[in-house]
Amino acid sequence: MTELVRLAAHRGPPGLVVFDRHELNQLLAVYATRVAQGEWRDYAIDHRPHMAAFAVFRRSADWPLYVVAKLAAGRRQRRFVLFSGEARIGQGRSLDEVLSRLPAPA
Repeated sequence: MTELVRLAAHRGPPGLVVFDRHELNQLLAVYATRVAQGEWRDYAIDHRPHMAAFAVFRRSADWPLYVVAKLAAGRRQRRFVLFSGEARIGQGRSLDEVLSRLPAPA
């Protein structure tokens, strides 16, 4: 038999930070462009109570080249941060603002 499942019951604990559909589309559009150029080859998404992260890799076994983090709303105004390794290379209130800080393709 088929069982009806309510998706709202499976969205994770309250307060979990996630990328919304528009943000995910933006991230995947940039990712697809860089994959087509042969620069990136893999990605990973992680959701945590205070942060969601989208990481891109040159190879699956490598450390991430870049990580775009969405932070939980708090006292600080910035919501998105771009990391290269441990270095913070961009931050802003919008995802567009942070994605514009990615270095140009090689």
